[in-house]
Amino acid sequence: MALPLRITFKDKDYIYQIVDSKHINHKLTEIELLLNGEPIGLLRDTDLIWKLKINTQDIDSELVQALGRSVSLRLRM
Repeated sequence: MALPLRITFKDKDYIYQIVDSKHINHKLTEIELLLNGEPIGLLRDTDLIWKLKINTQDIDSELVQALGRSVSLRLRM
């Protein structure tokens, strides 16, 4: 998906892009995003909780959840 998407979290706006949307379906458990220009990977576990693939960035876990829900709702995952 080439268009930038926007999410507001705790009164702050974030812009993200989905890196590769060709292989997205309801069984997908991993997705790559660009959050404010920085690449991040999200994983969805069996309890449907989104987490960072590699936890090297200082990103709020609630923001990660909000990003995962936003992508899931937009793309019907």
